Amino acid sequence: MSDSATIQDPVPEGAPSTGGHGDGHGGASRTALAVGAIGVVFGDIGTSPLYAFRETFSGSVGIAIDRMHVLGVVSLIFWSMTVVVAIQYVTILMRADNKGQGGSLALIALISRHIGQTKYAWLVVLLGVFATSLFYGDSMITPAISVLSAVEGLTVVDHRLDPLVIPIALVLLVGLFLLQARGTAKVGALFAPVMIVYFTVIAGLGLNQIVQNPDILWALNPYYAVMFFVTDGVIAFLALGAVVLAVTGAEALYSDMGHFGRGPMRLSWFGFVMPCLLLNYFGQGAMIAGLPPEQAAEVVRNPFFLLASEEYRLPLVILATMATFIASQAVISGAFSITHQAMQLGFMPRLSIRHTSETEAGQIYIPVINWALMVAVIVLVLTFQTSSNLAAAYGIAVTGAVTIDTILMGVLFVGVWKWKWWVALPIVVFFLIVDGAYFAANLVKVPDGGWFPLVVGLVAFTLLTTWARGRRLMRERMSETALPIEIFAKSAKNSATRVPGTAIFMASQTAGVPSALLHNIKHNKVLHERVIILTVLIADSPYVESDKRCEIHDLGDGFYRAILHYGFMQETNVPEGLKEMERCGGKFDMMHTSFFLSRQTLLASDKPGMPIWREKIFAWMLRNAATAMDFFRLPTNRVVELGSQVEI
Repeated sequence: MSDSATIQDPVPEGAPSTGGHGDGHGGASRTALAVGAIGVVFGDIGTSPLYAFRETFSGSVGIAIDRMHVLGVVSLIFWSMTVVVAIQYVTILMRADNKGQGGSLALIALISRHIGQTKYAWLVVLLGVFATSLFYGDSMITPAISVLSAVEGLTVVDHRLDPLVIPIALVLLVGLFLLQARGTAKVGALFAPVMIVYFTVIAGLGLNQIVQNPDILWALNPYYAVMFFVTDGVIAFLALGAVVLAVTGAEALYSDMGHFGRGPMRLSWFGFVMPCLLLNYFGQGAMIAGLPPEQAAEVVRNPFFLLASEEYRLPLVILATMATFIASQAVISGAFSITHQAMQLGFMPRLSIRHTSETEAGQIYIPVINWALMVAVIVLVLTFQTSSNLAAAYGIAVTGAVTIDTILMGVLFVGVWKWKWWVALPIVVFFLIVDGAYFAANLVKVPDGGWFPLVVGLVAFTLLTTWARGRRLMRERMSETALPIEIFAKSAKNSATRVPGTAIFMASQTAGVPSALLHNIKHNKVLHERVIILTVLIADSPYVESDKRCEIHDLGDGFYRAILHYGFMQETNVPEGLKEMERCGGKFDMMHTSFFLSRQTLLASDKPGMPIWREKIFAWMLRNAATAMDFFRLPTNRVVELGSQVEI
């Protein structure tokens, strides 16, 4: 992050505190946070039993439905959940918190801060950005497959309801996206109780089947997973593409760590969520294994809902639909959060952000992202029609992100935690073999729908990297012609009329004179009594303490250079930040303060930089970005914009 400042120990008062290391949040008890996490964080992975086991047998792989294969699949699910979710993410990666925050962008910010501008630092950043890009594909598919798979339970209740599945799913999904503008604070209060009931019910249904057929518990032995590969080879390998659906949502656990803390989330996972999920998977296996082959082939088409007796299937469909609604909500909120991080870290242009809660800083709504996701989800449902068809598109985004996180984990071990390479290498190689096998198994799904998240990821990656590169080039071009502020201040004090009031000129860099100031004195021939050149810098850490927010330099003759420091999880509210600046010649009266903004128009040039097609994309993104006035929360009636042209 070449244009970001690095701030030490940036955990402010009132920010989500995790003891500096993600262990818990100050005043709230660990148990209360653990309960809250069940409602918000675990919905994605919690709704996987609706389709993961089913897809393994009913997909195109063609696995025989007999005792050996059922034990092999259930064993694979158990050990996948143990290795990928419990060990890799919950145990290891949750230790890699960036002042309490997790996720790919927070991880690359943490790594970049430690390894600096080393030879391979750019590759680490690109990997993290691509993992983030894949998340957008995941956030489109998750609501579609989750809600669709729940509503499909109606066909188990009454097969005549089949024509209503898609219309009902679309109504629910559109309602979900319309709800976003209102915020999730009030609805969120209902999340935990509903999810606790859901997990308890699916655990009870699974346990009932296990009691009737305890032979399924042999699947705890990895021998059966190994024998599955020994006897079936290629078929077992292809089955991994469906088995991995049981661990979708693992990356989201890491991304959401900042909301609840590492300790409470581990308590939720190991103490409640993981046991409930495993009981359900083992229950589905026990039910199938205990049936004659002909009946098993029929039941395996939707084993989740058939765990319940006939009179309880409709309530189970309703409960599952509520759970998938909550899971989709969490993924959409995650897309808002990761977009906000990308904007603050310089990978995305400014977008209009609305804060939907007065007390929770993380409760945000980004209209552009919301409507783009809604359109994509509707198109997915109408195109793929069934959750089984969507399952082909689902795994590749998740396994791609998990594989990248494994590579970044290796850099973390050596570059940040300073492990010896001979200690880190075997661990990383083990996880790469596991995650790489899941990713390779999903590559065969590319023609059947796996292309969708790859296309979304590629488009998002192109946009993110184009913006970051273009932004850096634009700043370099502007700095080439920038006039030192000290020279300007001395020459300008006698060449322009001074008028009462304060003028704040927003500048993207901490050196030189902003173009708006040059244009103002050129055209208006006046300067205010107090002239402040203000730069907002985003740190590689999520939070910056309020006492480290302001940095002020008195340049003399009424000129000041001021810098406001924010973390990448914080709102850049400039008027609020100015209240803390009293050493810039006194307090700020907004009625006597004017903000001057520079608005650049890009011109294509022959200078080396980016290909012309990327320059055009960057210019389009710049034109459509939210104004600095909106992004920095400036008073609308106190802003003056002055344009300039820049060649890149």
